[in-house]
Amino acid sequence: MVSAAYSAGLCGIDGFPVTVECNRMEKLEGFELVGLPDAAVKEAKERVWNACANSGYPFPYSRITVNLAPADRRKEGSAFDAAILTAIFHSSGTIRREVDLRGRCIVGELSLSGELRGVRGVLSMCLSARDAGFREFYAPAVNAEEAAVVDGIAVYAVRDMKALVRHLNGEALLAPVPCNREAYRAAFAAGGPDFCDVRGQAVAKRAMEIAAAGGHNLLLIGPPGSGKSMLARRLPSILPPLSFAEAIETTRIHSVAGILPEGCPLVTARPFRAPHHTTSAVSLVGGGTSPRPGEVSLAHNGVLFLDELPEFPSLATDALRQPLEDRRVTVTRASGRATFPCSFMLVAAMNPCRCGYFGSTVRACTCKPGEVKRYLSHVSGPILDRMDIQIELPAVSYSELSAPDPQAEPSATVRERVTAARAAARERLKDSPGAFCNAQLDAAGVQTFCRPDSEAERLLGTAFERLGLSARGYHRILRVARTIADLAGSELIRAPHVAEAIQLRALDRKYWG
Repeated sequence: MVSAAYSAGLCGIDGFPVTVECNRMEKLEGFELVGLPDAAVKEAKERVWNACANSGYPFPYSRITVNLAPADRRKEGSAFDAAILTAIFHSSGTIRREVDLRGRCIVGELSLSGELRGVRGVLSMCLSARDAGFREFYAPAVNAEEAAVVDGIAVYAVRDMKALVRHLNGEALLAPVPCNREAYRAAFAAGGPDFCDVRGQAVAKRAMEIAAAGGHNLLLIGPPGSGKSMLARRLPSILPPLSFAEAIETTRIHSVAGILPEGCPLVTARPFRAPHHTTSAVSLVGGGTSPRPGEVSLAHNGVLFLDELPEFPSLATDALRQPLEDRRVTVTRASGRATFPCSFMLVAAMNPCRCGYFGSTVRACTCKPGEVKRYLSHVSGPILDRMDIQIELPAVSYSELSAPDPQAEPSATVRERVTAARAAARERLKDSPGAFCNAQLDAAGVQTFCRPDSEAERLLGTAFERLGLSARGYHRILRVARTIADLAGSELIRAPHVAEAIQLRALDRKYWG
């Protein structure tokens, strides 16, 4: 006798529907699980048997074969447990045979007591179930609110198998989990550290505002204690709020990675990721035997902060080249291929030398010239070329630290200007697929939307020759100039906009020649 329940699996951050077929034969005894399962799925046999016994239902002593279809696609994780036991119950009559399981997607790991434990990637599974035409989605209680943000499908929170069986048999119906989108939208306001806490560094603050308005990458160079990390950690507070679509996309990645905080079904603040400089290339860009998202993907729609940039392994920093250009990472393994989005702002901070005081007017540098050169050479030219804005931070003076700055602006004020500039760019790029801010413009987009006037064009030509800019550097200056013009409310890129963009790009000539 064959029965079928329905579940969902994960490939990268994408879900896919899985049919759990159960065939039960009398007069024989055994339990086989097929359909390309990994070790965690194979272990479901023991969890299913014990969960059934401790839920108070008889386990059918017969020859049971469970197939996870499609059989040629690898199944990973413990999310199929509940669907496997549901299919067995349906074939044995514990769930009445007339109950139609079609249109119902069931996910969850079973404890030995029959309770449903949370699993990774529930939001992606629910999205794939809805797109496949399922009407109902059953998830562990701890994951139900996460799945409930998906429109067009009823989500039910299941605490244990007994509750699921009684619901399917019509004995004690579960209520769908509601989703209050307005409450989530109210939580999208920025929080955390405020920009007005930073004393001095007016030039760096202006650069941070430009970077936030255009989504540009940013390099901060300065001695220890000049405020590099302090500024970087306040960048999310001036970025525009996440849209609901961005929040869904960000939550999917965090859910698959297993870092979604309990009680937080939706990411409502832009991510800020600051990996340690000992991190590997795999943990930075993603990968592993079973591909998982790396730091670049966890920073999707937010900020990736690399403090002490020269201390990172060159293999790790050089691995950032392709993600910075393509805004996605594709990991290919023998078990399959997974693609992770990674549209993020890169903010890097570094000292000018190992002691930190090369070129400082406050303290003498103790490094030899060769040591300074070797330290700076840890940052490759291609990575420098991808930094749209480069800023040198001087040491903060005593007067700046001790006296409050009456002109210091709170993050909310700066954020209003940034949001207005981003809105102008979004309106301009509404017919350009895949581009939402100036930093995402491709070469054709730069030619179309970043046309300087005649005076600005002459200035840019002079800078191109004198600074020896690459084609990438030329385009990046135009993108930054476009952002500066947006902040000024100008549709035309003028000479002052280009001059400021060039000034924000020329620092690498000072340190790297």
